[in-house]
Amino acid sequence: MSEITKLTADVEVGQYYEKYVDFDRISKLCIEEQEILGYNWNYPPFDFDVEDVWNSYNKLKIIAFKIDFSEEELAHTFEEKELEFILKRFERMKVKLMNEIYMLESEDSLGLFLGKCNLCMRCTREFNMPCKMPFKMRYSIESLGGDVDRTVEDVFGFKIQYAKDGKLPEYLIFVGGLLYNKK
Repeated sequence: MSEITKLTADVEVGQYYEKYVDFDRISKLCIEEQEILGYNWNYPPFDFDVEDVWNSYNKLKIIAFKIDFSEEELAHTFEEKELEFILKRFERMKVKLMNEIYMLESEDSLGLFLGKCNLCMRCTREFNMPCKMPFKMRYSIESLGGDVDRTVEDVFGFKIQYAKDGKLPEYLIFVGGLLYNKK
């Protein structure tokens, strides 16, 4: 059975921005991902300057959920469709984990989603329609230019891992956060 661990760290936004945010580079990766997986309202391009978002807060609480797989799960080799199904199940779990971030929000903070928004089965952005859940949709650290792979490695000491060749990775990590202490 999989085990979920919550990891948190508080950092100064200015220091985080200097060390980890490269919107031009990361946004290109987000756009490439969207071309493969479909467009999403919480990924660029945006009609606002992401630097303004970062500059509106003093603190960032990085919140990571690490899912460790059991020895039995790791030993099993999955067919491609099976593995896809399992990973989608964990992807849907992000909505439940995101509730922990929503609970931390106040009028002086902004939650950051755990990767690509998956509140809807298909994002209305694909059809040039407005977001159906703007009150729940949040941007992610990577969509605002944050290098999540480096963040996880530097802050928590883990490398992001991916499933391959029918095998689950040792763990999955979903990373979100909370911008707080509004200026």
